[in-house]
Amino acid sequence: MKTLLSIALAAVLAISLAGCGKDAQAPAAPLVFNGKDITGASFAREFALTDHNGKARTLADFKGKLVVLFFGYTQCPDACPTTMAELAGVMKALGPQADQVQVLFITVDPERDTPALLAQYVPNFDKRFLGLWGDATATAKVAQEFRVFYAKAEGAKGNNYLIDHTTGSYVFDRAGKVRLFETRDLGVAQVTQDLRQLLR
Repeated sequence: MKTLLSIALAAVLAISLAGCGKDAQAPAAPLVFNGKDITGASFAREFALTDHNGKARTLADFKGKLVVLFFGYTQCPDACPTTMAELAGVMKALGPQADQVQVLFITVDPERDTPALLAQYVPNFDKRFLGLWGDATATAKVAQEFRVFYAKAEGAKGNNYLIDHTTGSYVFDRAGKVRLFETRDLGVAQVTQDLRQLLR
């Protein structure tokens, strides 16, 4: 009787262990983001621009970090400073994890936004932020790659004009793959939550 009981207990234990192993190998639940998940997109893959320190930059330079990329211009009256201030808030909310994130600001106004001007404007929000510049041709090329619209507003005269442009930020994972498009309606808390998920 003891032998039969021992065999039965061994069988139950074996089934329990097999079940544990199965659970351990089960795929993790898919991540749910606040921003638009564009993982696997065939656009927003690369850029070749110059940072505000005069250094040539591509997306590959930032592998190992999350990259948050925003298109704007320094004389923008609302969307750009608001977004940059919110991204600074995200960095603050992330605490020590912020060092694993790189925020990039690509100007859509290369005519007025010189690297020197970007060097004054962009780090004002957070000293770790980088401004990126390209001539008219390079700017048009990167905007096309990222499906970003920009154009001088109607009635523009001389050097005094506004630029209509796409707002929102692209987020890339540590491997340099585009993952999210964070729309302008999202606040600091929601963007922070998305970045924390990608930093896990």
